[in-house]
Amino acid sequence: MLGALALSVAAILLFGGLSLFATTLRVVAYFPGSVAGLEVGAPVTFRGVKVGTVAGMRVHVDLSDLHAVIPVFMELDVSRIAWSQAPAGRESDDLRRAVKAGLRAQLVAQSLVTGQVDVDLDFHPALPWPANERPDKIVEIPTITSDIQQLKDELAAMDLPGLAKQASRSLASFQHAADALARAAAPLSQSVLQTAADARTTLAAATTAIRAVQADAAGTLANIDLLAVSSRRQVVSSGKNLDALLAQLRQLSVTVNEAVSPRSPMRGDLEASLRDIAAGAGSLRRLTRNLERNPAGTLFGHSVR
Repeated sequence: MLGALALSVAAILLFGGLSLFATTLRVVAYFPGSVAGLEVGAPVTFRGVKVGTVAGMRVHVDLSDLHAVIPVFMELDVSRIAWSQAPAGRESDDLRRAVKAGLRAQLVAQSLVTGQVDVDLDFHPALPWPANERPDKIVEIPTITSDIQQLKDELAAMDLPGLAKQASRSLASFQHAADALARAAAPLSQSVLQTAADARTTLAAATTAIRAVQADAAGTLANIDLLAVSSRRQVVSSGKNLDALLAQLRQLSVTVNEAVSPRSPMRGDLEASLRDIAAGAGSLRRLTRNLERNPAGTLFGHSVR
């Protein structure tokens, strides 16, 4: 019996983590919305670090306006929380200063599959501090809406029936526009088919014309080839005559150069002839002047005064 009792105590100490001898601080948080998934014994964490457990829950209903709040009582393990630069005093006073600084409680989902939630503590200095003290002096940690509850509130604030009606009207308008487009597209499709048929006819005619042009072009190219061959032959045959003519021109050029050279006899005769012509021209000029001055004397051999 003593051995069994010792084993029981050891198991309690082992699995309970010496929580029986830990110093706890009882606090409360009021959640206005649903706490579905939160159970007694659920962990209380601060940024993921377990600092306590949920000790109990109750429902408070105000019969005047049927407003309900759910106080959630939590046991915080003060040995897991260290207060820096805090004046000597009770743990509850330190916790109240933390609440004034922005400490808030929020429901956080542990698993989306099981739906279990826990309570997470964190600082939110921007949120107002509701300065209300409970008569039993239990420290109250203000709460903020959970992310899931915010999503539910946003969905509830949305006019889903109105959105559904608007979507239905939009679908009806779209269907009406699609029907109108289909009716308008019917003659257009006929026109497109006719245009395609005309295009095929034009393409066939163009193909025939291109083939005829290709045949004519082939004949023309053949004629051009014949003309080029004939031209080359004529050039070859005329080249010999051109060579003979060029040879004669070169011989003539040599003869002319020899005739006009300074030592050429022909050049001396040519210069003498030019001098005689110049002298005859001088005599002719003097005769012309005499005829102009004294025509009778020139004709009868004496001068007339």
